[in-house]
Amino acid sequence: MPRLCLIRHGQSQWNLENRFTGWVDVDLTEKGEAEAQRAGELIAAEAFAPHIAFTSVQTRAIRTLNYALQKMGKLWLPVVKDWRMNERHYGGLTGLNKKETAEKHGDEQVHIWRRSYDTPPPPLEDQSVYPSLVDERYKGIDTPATESLKITLERVQPYWESTIAPELAKGDLLIAAHGNSLRALVKLLFNVADDAITQVEIPTGNPLMIELTDGLAVTAARYLDADRATELPKLG
Repeated sequence: MPRLCLIRHGQSQWNLENRFTGWVDVDLTEKGEAEAQRAGELIAAEAFAPHIAFTSVQTRAIRTLNYALQKMGKLWLPVVKDWRMNERHYGGLTGLNKKETAEKHGDEQVHIWRRSYDTPPPPLEDQSVYPSLVDERYKGIDTPATESLKITLERVQPYWESTIAPELAKGDLLIAAHGNSLRALVKLLFNVADDAITQVEIPTGNPLMIELTDGLAVTAARYLDADRATELPKLG
């Protein structure tokens, strides 16, 4: 029976600065690098044997995966990078300080933008303000100007079904991605209700090990660092 390990990237510079990041390509902090390396050590202790890994096209997730693979002694592993595993696009909130945004628009409105399942923030009108949103990695892609979690799931789920799930059927698999692309996967795998998924938190750099049946139904799941674990959706 296959196992799936999910890792949210380690702390990024904009995580540290409490800014909405989304698709902007920011890097890891030193703490984030340490979290990624610790994630690899925790996975290595599990005798986990992935045959392939997936990540986004964003630096913080790619570097997290590389640090983890290095600690696992598996830098040689095939890696697939795809924009559909990117973080949710925060639209017009991109780059804004979360606390200051709440003070300006009110806690309730910002909570809706951040946590509602199907209400996206206002669109980012000028993507060129952040060059990494319009660079060559997105050539030929109809990139969004804003996303809700629902919209994020609408790009993650087809990719899961067409590309990731068939590989998982062959054996263990590792994914390093982002808070919301991983929340989308958790919603899908655990069959979480729309209103309940808003309460699911994915901690940075803490591997989530998921055991599945051959039909890819979840049978068990746990965070490998119990001290930094958040509550998981109930099975069944």
